[in-house]
Amino acid sequence: MTENLSPESAVDRLAQLYAEATGALRAALDRFLAGGAPPDAAERARFVYPELAVTYAPDRAAPRNRRAYAKFSTPGRYATTVTHPTEFRRYLLDQLRPLVAEYGATIAVGPSTQEIPYPYVLDGGNELSKGGASPGDLARHFPVPLLAVVGDEVPDGTYALSPGEAKPLALFDAVRVDYSLRRIIHYTGTDWRAVQPWILLTNYHRYVDQFVAWGVAEIAAGRATRLVAPGGLVIDADTLDDAAGLIAASSWHRFQMPAYHLERADAAGVTLVNIGVGPSNAKNITDHLAVLRPDCWLMVGHCGGLRQAQEIGDYVLAHAYLRRDRILDDLLPPQIPIPALAEIQTALQEACAEVTGAHGDALKHRLRTGTVVTNDDRNWELRFTQEAKLINLSRAIAVDMESGTIAAQGYRLRVPYGTLLCVSDKPLHGEIKLPGAANAFYATAVAQHLLVGLNAIERLKGAGGAIHSRKLRSFDEPPFR
Repeated sequence: MTENLSPESAVDRLAQLYAEATGALRAALDRFLAGGAPPDAAERARFVYPELAVTYAPDRAAPRNRRAYAKFSTPGRYATTVTHPTEFRRYLLDQLRPLVAEYGATIAVGPSTQEIPYPYVLDGGNELSKGGASPGDLARHFPVPLLAVVGDEVPDGTYALSPGEAKPLALFDAVRVDYSLRRIIHYTGTDWRAVQPWILLTNYHRYVDQFVAWGVAEIAAGRATRLVAPGGLVIDADTLDDAAGLIAASSWHRFQMPAYHLERADAAGVTLVNIGVGPSNAKNITDHLAVLRPDCWLMVGHCGGLRQAQEIGDYVLAHAYLRRDRILDDLLPPQIPIPALAEIQTALQEACAEVTGAHGDALKHRLRTGTVVTNDDRNWELRFTQEAKLINLSRAIAVDMESGTIAAQGYRLRVPYGTLLCVSDKPLHGEIKLPGAANAFYATAVAQHLLVGLNAIERLKGAGGAIHSRKLRSFDEPPFR
């Protein structure tokens, strides 16, 4: 281990070790696929992630600050493995600098014992076609992904330390991050490097059309540099005139949860992911997006309004959730409350007022706050007699299939979260979603709803580190957010 490094030199050293390890692994793969010898034990020992270790041995009282991250719960040695340190440089420095400056922590970097699975260094996707080696041949000689070493024990608080073992420095180690980076590519059809720190999640493709139109306008106005779409499509200033045609002809339909990324020069762009319908998709994509440590994810989708006074097109700002999604019950039991985050709630409400032009009583008529029921059964109405008591006891104002899952995942994985839904039907009051009425609703509501979400994000950018709420910290929280 190289000891007593500055934050900047530590990240430089991580990048050097990672480049050496992945370079050695790629070289051995190329040789083997060309008919050469497999790596021996000494060569394979080089195929490991770098380790970042931070030691906090205080000689004075711990500093007091209101930050939710870059702070120690107790003295000791903390460590994690790191992948792609160059791409994560800004994040790493944001964590390390306060730990050194405020707590006097010391940093060490060196090779770990955690092997890099060979699929995680294959960027092109077709490298294995160059030779006749079977997956079994490769598995005999090279590290492979092992589910036994990929898990969420740290964020879920179920990990157990051996005597003398370092405490977790971060929620996710390198092999868990790499696993999710590959899943992001698979599900969204885009490179994980294009994902922006501000994320909108939706459950309808019509929001994509509006996001693309807005993104093209932002590029034309010089406020954004490019729009990255599924299948590797990039829209920039040179291709604006044919943007709609290029997007329509792209391969977005090949991907389960297509994503669109508007990039800005300040690296504070916005991503929209069409996650489709249901809590399974909602958990799936947020499991993976969480490793990128985004600043926020917001759900902007449709819901069924449950109150007589609501009208089609009204907004619902979720303050609480009745979680009937069931997908997280073992990891985060439904009796655990998911708190509303004040900064996000305020930003969404103020954004709604600005975009709609409604204030005071007019805003209260258009925007209702309360509990949202998230159900895993799209046809919950068919068993309403069983659901009615809980819905009534919860005083719920809306029902959907994703919001409670997304909020619970944000709470569980320490990503700030919020929900602003738009009422598309009122199943308890005879206003069900029929084709003609639905089309009229979509034509008028989607564009405004998306603008409210985007306006809220702009407001949240000004909140700085305060958006990362202390409400999400556990008692033994790792130092890194």
